[in-house]
Amino acid sequence: MYVIVDIQGQQFKVSQGQKLFVHRINAELGSELEFEKVMLVDDGEKVTVGAPLVDGAKVVVEVLSHVKGDKVLVFKKKRRKGHQKLNGHRQQFSEVQVKEIVH
Repeated sequence: MYVIVDIQGQQFKVSQGQKLFVHRINAELGSELEFEKVMLVDDGEKVTVGAPLVDGAKVVVEVLSHVKGDKVLVFKKKRRKGHQKLNGHRQQFSEVQVKEIVH
């Protein structure tokens, strides 16, 4: 069984017990959150597609940790002008585990 759920503007295909990294969530470690923007539910026999959301479906996740992603370098250069600029950042992520899928 899997579902497609919208978590903070990103769509994820998740199944029970799966771990994934999402944009940073302001929640305590070990806390449980519910996401109700479920767009598709596949229970192995029947596929339910929402218009746009599936009624009564939700995904319960537990926050495992808060981490930083890999460094992303942004390099800008203007040719023949001697101008170049290097900038970089590390994206903040939260690791979550899917505890339960309710449909």
